[in-house]
Amino acid sequence: MRLIIRYFFKLVHAIVGPILLAADWLTSPKGIVREAAAQQNIDARTKDLVMYQFKTCPFCIKTRRAIKRQSLNIEKRDALKDPVSRRELLEGGGKIKVPCLRIPDEHGQPTWLYESDDIIRYLETSFA
Repeated sequence: MRLIIRYFFKLVHAIVGPILLAADWLTSPKGIVREAAAQQNIDARTKDLVMYQFKTCPFCIKTRRAIKRQSLNIEKRDALKDPVSRRELLEGGGKIKVPCLRIPDEHGQPTWLYESDDIIRYLETSFA
């Protein structure tokens, strides 16, 4: 019975995932347009941020849309398909849960921020 349930959810994911990605692509938000100097400042402040994600995760899509809306240059790593990124997420954050934003402090020590709403709130308060 467990096997049937597992394959059922894999089938649902295979059908719904591409629909979510298509909807995201079709309704993609426009980013903030800043002056070149202001955008360079933002880019310098976001250069060390990394978001761990699964491509078709609805909460990851929500977070990516917020990143795009704010025109932030944040590296995105697929923790589902990339074993190195998956291992980094597990070893650094302690669990494989996405979305997760790795935020280094001034000494390079990372803070691992989970939950899409918390990540979006952090981005809005830090880069508004």
